[in-house]
Amino acid sequence: MTTTGQPPAITGNVLFYSQPEPLSPEMHGKIGVKNMDGPFGFAKVGHAVPLTVGEFPSAVATGPIIFMGEERLPILVMGLNAGDNMFLRPDGLFEAGVYVPAYIRRYPFIFANDDAAKQMVLCIDRAAEFVVDKGFDQPFFEADGQPSSYTKNCIEFCNNFEFERQKTASFIQILTDLDLFESKTATFTPVDANNQPGEPQKIAEYFGVSEEKLNKLPVEKYIELRDNGALPQIHAHLISLLGWDRLVALALVKQFEAANGRKP
Repeated sequence: MTTTGQPPAITGNVLFYSQPEPLSPEMHGKIGVKNMDGPFGFAKVGHAVPLTVGEFPSAVATGPIIFMGEERLPILVMGLNAGDNMFLRPDGLFEAGVYVPAYIRRYPFIFANDDAAKQMVLCIDRAAEFVVDKGFDQPFFEADGQPSSYTKNCIEFCNNFEFERQKTASFIQILTDLDLFESKTATFTPVDANNQPGEPQKIAEYFGVSEEKLNKLPVEKYIELRDNGALPQIHAHLISLLGWDRLVALALVKQFEAANGRKP
């Protein structure tokens, strides 16, 4: 963790983080984090949450794992509508059995690039609901200005997250080099009151691994994927795409409950 007299500028739009500040004893020596029974309320807006490749097997039963953008960033889809995480309860807790991505669990901490110093700087989101200047349970710093045990544990978690993020970048590069990505579309076919199918509706467009391209790989390349550990992650991604049906079914249930005056 770096402490500077003139904090580096933090730029960019990062999911969940509205007021990121480089963590320092000068700025944050007298504030900390209060314990909350439902600490994940901030994640309600996260219908599509970044995922690292090591999380694929754990996340496979929660929702589709897809790849987005030019960088083919892995995403766990947790809702069909922007700004609505379908798995988060009103009390700020996730539904039982739902995998909570490390990206969510590391909040309010995040590493940012300090381009001038050419290093990573640990930041916190000062706007986080549980970051307070009074009545906190966990201070960020001890009286002598050293990071508290809580902060040290969070630093370790963020370091591990960065390591997994680098592994993810390597995984994506392997798939890109083998030309395994293809554009995919998720659709939903509604039915009317007579149980007759209507016109298919597009839910999402994304990138995913092409099973056809995967099956046509030369044997040596397929074995290479097996030996470097990429193959199980590819299979987890492909299996997770069945989760589109689960999301649609859950959305229909919530729609029905809302229409009938029941709590979602």
